[in-house]
Amino acid sequence: MTDLLRQEIKQTKPFESAAHEAFLNIQRTSDHLTRRLVEMMKPYSITPAQYNVLRILRGAGEKGLINKEIGERMLTFVPDVTRMLDRLESRGFVCRERGAEDRRLVTAFVTDAGKALLSELDEDLRLFHQQLFVECGDSEIEQLINILEKLRS
Repeated sequence: MTDLLRQEIKQTKPFESAAHEAFLNIQRTSDHLTRRLVEMMKPYSITPAQYNVLRILRGAGEKGLINKEIGERMLTFVPDVTRMLDRLESRGFVCRERGAEDRRLVTAFVTDAGKALLSELDEDLRLFHQQLFVECGDSEIEQLINILEKLRS
């Protein structure tokens, strides 16, 4: 094992276990990747969570989704999907319609402006992902995916 994480967090003692070190490495890496993603999205004045909502709604197509369904599909937990939709709607990226049969259900849809923003971001994100994994081969990436999926199962 390398001591890179210990150096980064200025820890002088050894970790309790390899599992503890791995866990902290995942947390540190997640934070690092999130900060880089936030910086990449700054010119678009959008957060990664807002991008995720727009991406989910684009994938839902014409039928749109209700708040609960959006929340279930989010990559990271968002406690208030309604408030996020409010912000996206005020910027013209999302529109919402109240259900005809059940007025309590509000369905959200991505607008043409939201789709245009996503189209702009698509290429930048493709390059961003390429740059992140430039030092990794396909087999290493597949191995990483398998390990991460094991941890979540």
